[in-house]
Amino acid sequence: MARFAAALLGTIIAVGSVTAQDMPALVPLAPLPPPFSEWLAAVRAEAATRGIRPEILELAFEGVEPVEQILERDRSQAEFTLNLETYLKRRLTRRTITTAQEMYSHHRALLDRIGTHYGVSPRIVIAVWGLESNFGRFAGVRPTIPALTTLAYDVRRGPMFRNELFSALEILNRGDIELERLKGSWAGALGQPQFMPSSYLQYAEDFDGDGRRDIWASEADVFASVANYLKQHGWTKGAAWGREVRLTGPVRAAAAALPLRDTGCRAERAMTDPRPLSAWRRMGVKTITGALVPASAVQASLVRAGTRSFLLYSNYDAILGYNCAHTYALSVALLSDRLR
Repeated sequence: MARFAAALLGTIIAVGSVTAQDMPALVPLAPLPPPFSEWLAAVRAEAATRGIRPEILELAFEGVEPVEQILERDRSQAEFTLNLETYLKRRLTRRTITTAQEMYSHHRALLDRIGTHYGVSPRIVIAVWGLESNFGRFAGVRPTIPALTTLAYDVRRGPMFRNELFSALEILNRGDIELERLKGSWAGALGQPQFMPSSYLQYAEDFDGDGRRDIWASEADVFASVANYLKQHGWTKGAAWGREVRLTGPVRAAAAALPLRDTGCRAERAMTDPRPLSAWRRMGVKTITGALVPASAVQASLVRAGTRSFLLYSNYDAILGYNCAHTYALSVALLSDRLR
């Protein structure tokens, strides 16, 4: 606990560190959190007002303390610390691509039914599933309540994780899963789709019809939940996600001057405002094979990731809704394209 407090204080100091020339723009430092016991008592009281039963609160918070390793993981996420080429080499290995093809073939009948029902490409569903859970081998091993409690107590993103903690308690309160099975990633993401608890409540599906939305063990529920998530985030049936393109020197310079989006997640704000493919064609943007891109009315945004460039359509935004990082979203998109 003392080491956790020291790490927390270091974060606050680092956030508040400024140089002399920054002084006029100073903002108040984030206040130190109350002692953990006081903070947890307040959380329990608020959870009770939200209808969480006393016996659930007693079981969920018995012996819970902040976990220092959770904060260490939170500060070093690969999606935000690795460049695209390094990330792709780690994630899209030959073994990953081979396994994705095998799983796509093995589950084809189920995937086709889900694709028809939700209007989402089965290849994208397999790619998300593969990268999130290593094709069902990983659903998370960390107890969810301690992980979310740690992140909710942290000053960096406390309010967001406090809401996720309440959502996790609601999952227990509904009886969707037992406390001992409520496990996931260090960030509290659950099951094979790695849904945050709030996403589970909103998007998880019972596709096998057994009365439970089992994203831990039921492949039907897992695939359907991923498809439903993408559908609800704007996936358009039958449309592509985008394409890799080539930019010559003059085109690259012209593209660099284009305005970027001013809304959306961090990755979306790194993309240009959308314009028709025909406009990109007039600019001289070429496909990866060297031909000019099609003269189409499809809207596309440009993003440059290291040495590579991509024109991205609206379906790509749905993948970013799953994880707001181009390294992740491009990995999903490129893996899906490798499936026959």
